Amino acid sequence: MKGLMTERPLRIADVLEFAAEVHPAAEIVSVRDEGDVHRETYREAANRVAQLAHGLRRLGIKPGDRVATLAWNGYRHFELYYAISGIGAVCHTINPRVPDDQLTYIVEHAGDSLIFADLSLVPILERLAPTLPAGLRYGVLTDAAHAPQSSLELIVYEELLAAEEPLMDWPELPEDTASGLCYTSGTTGEPKGTLYTHRSTVLHALFVSVSLPKILRTGRRILPVVPLFHVNAWGLPYSAPLTGASLVMPGAKLDGPSLFEVMERESVFSAWGVPTVWLGLLAEIEAKGRLPKGLGSIVVGGSAAPLAMVEAFEKKGVDVCHAWGMTEMSPIGTVGEFSDHHAGLSGADRNLQKAKQGRRVFGVELKIVDDDGQKLPHDGKAVGALYARANTVTSGYFRNEAANEAVFDGDGWFQTGDIASIDPDGFLTIADRLKDLIKSGGEWISSIDLENVAMGHPEVANCAVIAVADAKWGERPLLVVVPGETQPSKTEIFALLAEHFAKWQLPDGIVFAENLPLTATGKVSKRTLRKIYAQHVPTDDDKAALVGAMEARGE
Repeated sequence: MKGLMTERPLRIADVLEFAAEVHPAAEIVSVRDEGDVHRETYREAANRVAQLAHGLRRLGIKPGDRVATLAWNGYRHFELYYAISGIGAVCHTINPRVPDDQLTYIVEHAGDSLIFADLSLVPILERLAPTLPAGLRYGVLTDAAHAPQSSLELIVYEELLAAEEPLMDWPELPEDTASGLCYTSGTTGEPKGTLYTHRSTVLHALFVSVSLPKILRTGRRILPVVPLFHVNAWGLPYSAPLTGASLVMPGAKLDGPSLFEVMERESVFSAWGVPTVWLGLLAEIEAKGRLPKGLGSIVVGGSAAPLAMVEAFEKKGVDVCHAWGMTEMSPIGTVGEFSDHHAGLSGADRNLQKAKQGRRVFGVELKIVDDDGQKLPHDGKAVGALYARANTVTSGYFRNEAANEAVFDGDGWFQTGDIASIDPDGFLTIADRLKDLIKSGGEWISSIDLENVAMGHPEVANCAVIAVADAKWGERPLLVVVPGETQPSKTEIFALLAEHFAKWQLPDGIVFAENLPLTATGKVSKRTLRKIYAQHVPTDDDKAALVGAMEARGE
């Protein structure tokens, strides 16, 4: 028997309309490429989004057309999110940090008809224009006074809006209408596109909002360091307006001092980003001897947060919330906000739990399986391949049928590529990415576990563990260390690791580097490191340091 309830399609435009009516004073604060700071409320944003939607239609944008963005975090980028999807087109966010050949491939593969760029990113389009599809149109996110002289015929964003009405009767769209398109970073093969819908996007905003009630609520000021071009800034452009939280957009500068300044000025309560960003902010906090005014929370995702980093923030009174997800999952699948059940945890136990990737958000199902595909218990001990399914998980890649065969099991569960365990309280622990696990003599070694312990050394600013080919064991771990102000000795690092790992799990060698290569999304690029150190062999210095560390332990 069917119930007797009205059915209305879920629409992204309704999120901003709701914010404009229920949370009209909440605002979007943006550091602009023009060099100033811009402020607008959600009500003002809704008016401008209506103007933009009319302007896009005047340009001939039709339902299903892909409109791309090449932009930093700012109010105009936010407005494009809503106006493009609101008229039934697809907002395709492009990462300006990807290599030129990938950017060209992404634009062509997506079939973009129009691309808007921030002022500082127009040179990328000028350089690549000869390789981009013929007929592609270009816009610049600024006003006439700041519009650059360019070899491209540029549509000026503010002029596009100026002639239009600030009201819009948003079209009735089926809720499975495509709304957004994000590509993976292409670390293995060509980038793959995930095509979101109005339904998946609205549900994701609801799921995450329910799961983070201490952060996402009226009056909170949230700084998305995670870019709007990286899986929709983890959904913040939708969950923040839905809950009445204000957004503080940092623009292009994401170094520690710049983030500290904007967080201090705007009294940011919660900031969201990848671990490499927070290491830079921590250094600035240490240099200033205090936190930015109002900071009470950071949300960490993208890759595992080192335990030492969790401990550093928690010691300063900043609550660390670990999150995990993927482009293919809209993207958030788990969050680490504690419930009353965990309120009694303190000290080391609290930090260890914080270092886990959190519990599933409502609507997301998780399972771990063994090599035969059999489900494993959620006992915190069993480790297996992690799978997910939800209304917010992709059912396949955009224009890429070949890629779909490898990532779904017979019951439609999505294979994440992570190796994980889940404890009885539902907390997820990512042991490693399958491609980053080190198989030595038939036994698995977790690169993440080694990195977390190494980061506990006070003079290890950052590090990464990679697999290096070995004639006898197949693979052996190599530790790459970015030293702090003083370079630690290899013996010290080996001794620290030896307190937590068996001898066979320890790296065969340690190398020091000025920095670690990053992917386009700010994660450490282990693929690049594996290329750089492909021929590395342990040195006599490595062997002597390891022997010294083991002798100090009486082994």
